[in-house]
Amino acid sequence: MIGVTTAIIQDRRIKRKDGTYSIKLRVTFNREQKYYPLNISLTPEDWEKTNIQKPRNEAKERRIYFNKIEQRAIEIIKELHPFSFQSFEKKFNQKTDRSKDVLSYMESYIKQLSKDGRSGTADSYKCASNSFSKFIKTRNRKKLQFADITPDWLKDYEKWMVDTGKSLTSTGIYLRSLRTIMNIGIEEGIISQEFYPFGKRKYQIPAGRNIKKALTLADIKKIVTYEPTTEPEQRARDLWIFSYLCNGANIKDIARLQYKNIDSKKITFVRAKTERTTKQDLKPIMVVLLPEIHAIIDRWGAKPALPETYVFELLKKTDTPDQILAKVRQATKTINKYMKRIANHLELDINLTTYTARHSFATVLKRSGAPTEFISESLGHKDLRTTENYLDSFEDNVKESFQKQLLNFE
Repeated sequence: MIGVTTAIIQDRRIKRKDGTYSIKLRVTFNREQKYYPLNISLTPEDWEKTNIQKPRNEAKERRIYFNKIEQRAIEIIKELHPFSFQSFEKKFNQKTDRSKDVLSYMESYIKQLSKDGRSGTADSYKCASNSFSKFIKTRNRKKLQFADITPDWLKDYEKWMVDTGKSLTSTGIYLRSLRTIMNIGIEEGIISQEFYPFGKRKYQIPAGRNIKKALTLADIKKIVTYEPTTEPEQRARDLWIFSYLCNGANIKDIARLQYKNIDSKKITFVRAKTERTTKQDLKPIMVVLLPEIHAIIDRWGAKPALPETYVFELLKKTDTPDQILAKVRQATKTINKYMKRIANHLELDINLTTYTARHSFATVLKRSGAPTEFISESLGHKDLRTTENYLDSFEDNVKESFQKQLLNFE
């Protein structure tokens, strides 16, 4: 509209404690000026970098963002006949706000995870949030706004993590948590897709380079035939073998296993990891009840074998999510402690853990000629969806023939 002008300015009237000044949208009409804070503050040097002819890196990102804000204001003004500050403010403030605090959103998400019983995931997000808080403190900032999360900011965070001795694996885990919060921000209208900083030609989350080792059948035979020296060592070894034979089931899934999940021929369960994250088409894991599995249940299973009883009594029905998390972690720690001793005794050149059982399950079957699709289904992965839909599911006798390869030492 003629007579209305806009500009993005740095308000130098009030200096913040960190040496920055607020960035605002200025609207002028009939010689009256009004200022609308963008909840972004910059030092005079950063503001100058933003306004040079060819800004670079974060300055360029800021320039693009400010231009979009001003363009949106201009489009609103064009729609108003007649123009008034009141009508402009109503429309302008309806728009989404990238200045909202990311860490506050993370805190809300963490509370929801805890409420849903996903204590382990909640802990992971807490670690990520703490890491981001430490990083922004190095920049003399107290809040992390959605507007701050640019490809350059993410690169700087990755560099800071590496420089402070953190692994790329941890960096990737934390940034995937941040990506989830950004996706929530898009769904709730906090930011638009055009400001999304992840993806090709933007920022790609680093993948950890941990070398994953699997055991050979010869190594597994040594573990199976090993004579434990104590009852706790035998129980740990047997639970490790149970995991290996049961599709590499993790300890939480083994702890949650109840007798109602077992019939005369198979064990059927839903992975805890996917139970709450998969909204539909929840596909249970099916394990053929091999004699060796049955023997472990007979040796260590709770008596009497009532349908609602936890098979290995690692948990109680009254346990809270936090107690379940603590007990699963302790059980994993105990198994890993004894398996490390067994590995040393057998002179196995590998860090023998519960995860090794899962990785070895998949690798041994692959080496035995099992299709990747079968292994993917057995592990409970959602990969190879097209192939899985085409094949539907493997017949029980096919599953049994492949699983028998797990102890084929010949």
